Amino acid sequence: MRSESEIYALINNIADSSKRIRAVLLNGSRVNSKIVKDDFQDFDIVFIVRDLDSFLKDPAWVDIFGERLIMQMPDAMNLGENSQIQRFSFAYLMLFEDGNRIDLTLFPIEELKTEFHLDGLTKVLIDKDGLFNNLATSTDKDYWVKKSTEKEFLDCNNEFWWVSTYVAKGLVRKEITYAKAMMDGPVRKMFMQMLEWHIGVKTDFSVSFGKDGKFIQQHVSPGLYKKILSTYPDFEIDHIWDSLFMMTSLFLELSNEVQRHLNFQASDKEFVNVISYLHKVRESSGK
Repeated sequence: MRSESEIYALINNIADSSKRIRAVLLNGSRVNSKIVKDDFQDFDIVFIVRDLDSFLKDPAWVDIFGERLIMQMPDAMNLGENSQIQRFSFAYLMLFEDGNRIDLTLFPIEELKTEFHLDGLTKVLIDKDGLFNNLATSTDKDYWVKKSTEKEFLDCNNEFWWVSTYVAKGLVRKEITYAKAMMDGPVRKMFMQMLEWHIGVKTDFSVSFGKDGKFIQQHVSPGLYKKILSTYPDFEIDHIWDSLFMMTSLFLELSNEVQRHLNFQASDKEFVNVISYLHKVRESSGK
């Protein structure tokens, strides 16, 4: 595997040798001093460029980065809503044979003042035109847990309890894929949101939850973390029921804590009714 210094040298050499590339930025975990380094960290790179079209007309230009195992160009893909979004930049996500990964985004210099969002975790590697002379010290504050509004909190509760009934319906009908899709889709999304707010409450909203909660273990007790993991069942109906009830129990506990801390007013009616309903449905199915 090429070392970190070798990858940086490669990126800098490519930029130095091209008049079209005016600045190089490093974003993401490699800028965050709180993240423990490992070999699976991406190199999140932004090239600020002139004449973006000239790069796009030559698909092979990225071969200069090395032998790839696979590459994705999300801005060129036609997948659902992704194809309807107006794009100003173009990204190449590249995994190389040596195990390194570079996520490279090209951004046109003409759109810099109006369309560019500067990530809080940014380090300038090259700046030929002094575009980023006043860059603030990098921080992960943009990624800290955001405090909930009362409306967001109530909506999260309603969505969780409402869609939990879909899981029960799927289990009774033995529609396993449907039940798991509901549980691991909208129900889990709300569960993870409440867990995020719980961590925010415990840390005074000063830490990052991480993508899909990858930093959870750092901020909860070992006992709670074990319970969270138990909400990920296999395909057995009984196991899904058990995990659903574990999730509802945890959600209620977390919700009550967030509600108390943020002084929200929420009715007990929804969760009392739904928990009773879920038990009745399971009992009626003979499980």
